[in-house]
Amino acid sequence: MLAKVYTVAFSGIDVQKVEIQVHVASGGLPAFNIVGMANKSVSESKERIRAAFASIGIGFPAKRITVNLAPADLMKNGSHFDLGIAIALLVAMDIIKTDQHKQYIVIGELSLNGSITRVNGVLPVAIKAKEMNLGLICPYDNAYEASLADNDNVLAPTNLLDIINHFHGKNNIQKVGIISAESNIESASHDLSDVKGQHFAKKALEIAAAGGHNLLMMGPPGTGKSMLAKRLSGILPPLTRDEQLQVSIIASIVGMFDVNKGLIQKRAFREPHSSSSMPAIVGGGKDARPGEVTLAHNGVLFLDELPEFSKQVLESLRQPLESKNITIARVNAHVTYPANFQLIAAMNPCKCGYFNDNPILRCRKAPLCAEDYQKRISGPLLDRFDMHVHVSPINLSEIGIISNETDRIPVEKSADILKRVIKAREVQNMRCEKLGIKTTINAQLDGDLLKESAKLDTSAQKLIYAAIDKFNLSMRGVNRVLRVARTIADLQESEGCTSTILAEALSYRWMN
Repeated sequence: MLAKVYTVAFSGIDVQKVEIQVHVASGGLPAFNIVGMANKSVSESKERIRAAFASIGIGFPAKRITVNLAPADLMKNGSHFDLGIAIALLVAMDIIKTDQHKQYIVIGELSLNGSITRVNGVLPVAIKAKEMNLGLICPYDNAYEASLADNDNVLAPTNLLDIINHFHGKNNIQKVGIISAESNIESASHDLSDVKGQHFAKKALEIAAAGGHNLLMMGPPGTGKSMLAKRLSGILPPLTRDEQLQVSIIASIVGMFDVNKGLIQKRAFREPHSSSSMPAIVGGGKDARPGEVTLAHNGVLFLDELPEFSKQVLESLRQPLESKNITIARVNAHVTYPANFQLIAAMNPCKCGYFNDNPILRCRKAPLCAEDYQKRISGPLLDRFDMHVHVSPINLSEIGIISNETDRIPVEKSADILKRVIKAREVQNMRCEKLGIKTTINAQLDGDLLKESAKLDTSAQKLIYAAIDKFNLSMRGVNRVLRVARTIADLQESEGCTSTILAEALSYRWMN
């Protein structure tokens, strides 16, 4: 007898429909085979299903059982195939006699006692099922996650017997209700008011947040580079509904989704260690898993001690910084993950850290040590940072040891800066809507759209030509200066970019 049940396979964050076909034949020696490019975790389903059947009192048929996962040329990974295969086998054994199972996509892992345990990727599967006008059968522990997709036909059984009774019309499983995804956004644990002094760096951080610009900070140890970077999250605008879905889907697939909360509303802040490998950063490995650039999607990727990362890792960032996605090539498939992240990096000027700052602590190899250390960052990667900021040591009056109330600048909290950032983002959204483009932040403007948005006056045009001639700016460098200038103008509520605004943007382009 042949039975069919629908499930899914994952290709990156894409969900592809898979048909589980089970054939039970009386002839030949008893066997249980799974075919259709199934990896080890799928092949091990045989033993989990056999033990689960025995635990709930169902005798396993001593026949030749063949399970085909179609399409057969698509790689199948994960333990979520267990439940679909088990239901298809129950249909083939004539224990489940109805065709109701054809109205659902089925995912779930079986325990040896017949209970159904949670799996990763339920949110994108629930969204896919809704698009196909199908219901979803998933583990009870994933019920809340499935409800966030607004699919009103979700069944969440706790064990295999629940499903059998449901399809027999006994003790029907109650459908999971649609639960509102709205929840309070967690307040930032770090505030910019904690940072003493560094007014120039704070202003640069505000511009970076408003326009989504990549930022590189260089300075001696202890000047607050990491402290500033970690407070960027507190001045970034909240995620939109579409962005919440995108980052929640990624978290669901990698198993980082909190089943007790709604959609993720806070932008990611990822700070991998400098010893991280290239697969850890951009993704890869045996199963082509997503890396830090994908986990930081719609958020921030912070690389502290930038030159300490391997050259291979740093150069691998160049492509996703431009294309906003990363493709991992394997023999059997090419997997593409989103990677629209904001890159924030910090570094010392040299190995000892005190070049051009403290002649007492500076090493004897200066200036050669600084040249060698900074050359670890290639020109093409350096060119992809919109803003370069030198973070200098602060004086005693700025940290409060020696008071100087007359010269002290009022300290702003992150909440105050956030209001200006959100207002600048709203201006960008309105401008992009008028231009009829999907891009919503200045950091992604390009070509004629950038030229039209920048609105340089005559004096600003003369200044940019002079800067190109003097600093030998590349076209990418010119575009990045114009993007930063446009963001400064938005923060100042200026319609166009004046020479003063452009000069400020140029000051963020070159390190001193």
